[in-house]
Amino acid sequence: MSSKRSIVEFTPVSDEPQVLTKRPRNEEEEEEDTDSIGLRLLGLLLQCAEFVAMENLDEAANLLPEIAELSSPFGSSAERVAAYFAESLSARIISSHLRFYSPLNLKSLTLTHSQKLFTALQSYNTISPLIKFSHYTANQAIYQALEGEDHVHVIDLDIMQGLQWPGLFQILSSRSRKLRSIKITGVGSSMELLESTGRRLTEFANSFGLPFEFQPFEGKLGHITDLNQLGVKIGETTVVNWMHHCLYDITGSDLGTFRLLTLLRPKLITLVEQDLSHGGNFLGRFVEALHYYSALFDALGDGLSVESVERHTVEQQLFGSEIRNIVAVGGPKRTGEVPVERWGDEMKRIGFLPVSLSGTPAAQASLLLGMFPRGYTLVEENGCLKLGWKDLSLLTASAWQPCD
Repeated sequence: MSSKRSIVEFTPVSDEPQVLTKRPRNEEEEEEDTDSIGLRLLGLLLQCAEFVAMENLDEAANLLPEIAELSSPFGSSAERVAAYFAESLSARIISSHLRFYSPLNLKSLTLTHSQKLFTALQSYNTISPLIKFSHYTANQAIYQALEGEDHVHVIDLDIMQGLQWPGLFQILSSRSRKLRSIKITGVGSSMELLESTGRRLTEFANSFGLPFEFQPFEGKLGHITDLNQLGVKIGETTVVNWMHHCLYDITGSDLGTFRLLTLLRPKLITLVEQDLSHGGNFLGRFVEALHYYSALFDALGDGLSVESVERHTVEQQLFGSEIRNIVAVGGPKRTGEVPVERWGDEMKRIGFLPVSLSGTPAAQASLLLGMFPRGYTLVEENGCLKLGWKDLSLLTASAWQPCD
């Protein structure tokens, strides 16, 4: 599909009466047309969200046909993001009538749906620096923290396919002082998927000659009541890896998560957060999410064709699901607790201090961005690294160690 449009004009043809003909728009006219549609869509989306916030659901629903007419999942960045926000507003309106709407729950996904989700993550890793930035930055911080350690235990709070860990295996295998053991506890919601991830990681570790053990844990950190459930042993150096997203609830109870981290006191916690709030009132949450995902869709628009299947897969399976969770549900967490908005801000409160990611992690992140279209930005702020698109920060990576 294409978002190209034409101007219809009257053109004289010989001595015959004037007939309608079309001429293609030039580049300047196409740009003006796209900008005009983008502004119209922005106004309609905000107006619709205001009606929803006031619970004027009929007026909100009346705007959706025009939004659908102007938007397209295969159009410009503004048209694409509008298509997914319109879908989410529709779900919000329906759920408001029914007084019920369920967020995406990885446990309830079919294996086929789960595979689609993970395929989208692999595509995202290819066409955008965001996942690579998260992995490279965390791995470098972990590598530096493990200098001189012999027995390593990494606890990944949402391991998914384990895409991050072959990179760590590679740099750990290059150490002059070889590891005597490395164990990864992968936390997730499906034992079948965890076991599949474990098999892949075992093959990777063996190819690097590492003495590796994979331990699957079906559940969420915030629901664990005993550290023994994580297989923590005396003599191991423990590291926790934590990459946030809005697809589903990763940790369960925030209070339970704080309690476990305080008891566990790992040598290092690596944390990557989206610079996006999914709490607060509906309208404020909607406006912030629209700004955030407009930047993401714009970033994926650079260097990829309108018909890009990879980009469409990412936007449909990942961004579309996140937008639904934020707009239609109010965030992926439904525990009844007041959710933590910025985990990095809470780490100091529970006894952890920031570890600077300047130096090698920052240098690697900078090199990574050089592989992608111009427009991505990297800012170091109080030891954290912020990856953004133009003037908007998208991700913040940080690392934390116990005060004592």
